[in-house]
Amino acid sequence: MHDTWFKDWFNSPYYHRLYAHRDEKEAADFIDLLIQHLAPATGATMLDVACGKGRHSMQLAAAGFDVTGIDLSRESIADATQHAHEHLHFLEHDMRLPFWVNYFDVAFNFFTSFGYFNTQREHDNAIRTIATAVKYKGIFVMDYLNITFADTHEIIEATQQIESTTYHVTKWTDNTHFYKKIVVEDAALPQPIQYTEKVSKFSVHDFKQMFAKQGLTIKEVYGDYQFKAFDEATSPRLIMIAQKM
Repeated sequence: MHDTWFKDWFNSPYYHRLYAHRDEKEAADFIDLLIQHLAPATGATMLDVACGKGRHSMQLAAAGFDVTGIDLSRESIADATQHAHEHLHFLEHDMRLPFWVNYFDVAFNFFTSFGYFNTQREHDNAIRTIATAVKYKGIFVMDYLNITFADTHEIIEATQQIESTTYHVTKWTDNTHFYKKIVVEDAALPQPIQYTEKVSKFSVHDFKQMFAKQGLTIKEVYGDYQFKAFDEATSPRLIMIAQKM
């Protein structure tokens, strides 16, 4: 498998078409609830890590915060930058590389935008970048899938038609990762193209260890976007609120 699959796939127009119909209301409602829960000061500085095209950064900025979104995808950042203003900034940046130091009050990583890298060192580097970027006593929110729930609730195969494009999706798993193969068929293509997503199976215990190495302590853990208590067997999400100590 291509070790940097996310660079090609996340820059592909087929990726954006496939995921264009995610539940945006659920996502927006979650962010509203999260801000109510955290209660950051008006004008607080926020970092949206792996911001994509910036829709969640825009929501945070509209709520009165100073937001910086970073993402590896040049095309996504180019799209997001069209909406930039004095309190909303977008930069093309790899989360594994150092960024600003002790600058942000809050950092977010939404909707399983982590776990893509080939080595533990790369994942540790990404957490270090985020931990370094937030101020002392600053907050980091990580929203990840719950691997136990995902292991038993994944739909193995599916076909989806979006306009002239057909997506054939196959999912499987091993002891360390979830995989998703997407075969794209389109009349505009000389032949089908294939992408394979790969996400690490990180548990809450794994994150506690990774965070602790970078000076982050998990304070709260929730299991869905309505902030229900986390249950390893039944919760669809793993939402962790950590503080820099």
